[in-house]
Amino acid sequence: MIEIRDRNALLIEQLTEVWEGSVRATHLFLPEEEIAHIREYVPQALEQIPHLIIAENEEMVPTAFMGIAGQKLEMLFVAPQERGHGLGKKLLLYGIEKYAVNELGVNEQNPRAKGFYEHMGFQVYRRTDRDEQGNPYPILYMRLP
Repeated sequence: MIEIRDRNALLIEQLTEVWEGSVRATHLFLPEEEIAHIREYVPQALEQIPHLIIAENEEMVPTAFMGIAGQKLEMLFVAPQERGHGLGKKLLLYGIEKYAVNELGVNEQNPRAKGFYEHMGFQVYRRTDRDEQGNPYPILYMRLP
């Protein structure tokens, strides 16, 4: 796990690519135009998140990342080719240990992510019909008991 302080343009682009690959593999409910629209805001989110932690492959290329604000996991994305290898679990455990992460939000229409977080001990405590931007994508808010 590498905590990122210097968020240069190359890194932001690499992480945006990880984000897009992950979203295309897991957010099957999002239409193409919505992915393109959200992608415009990803670099800004990556630059502004207080704690950005990445995992790299042997070639030193980012393959997964998470963003944390306070004790809330704001983002966790794993490149499609790296899914199932434990990177998400390693990142989340790191966030729980180092930053006391105990809360997150996940798209209800992404059942694999919900299942992953449940496996990691998180429980749903609230549901909204729309995401934070007002779009019709229900969000499940989860926390550790």
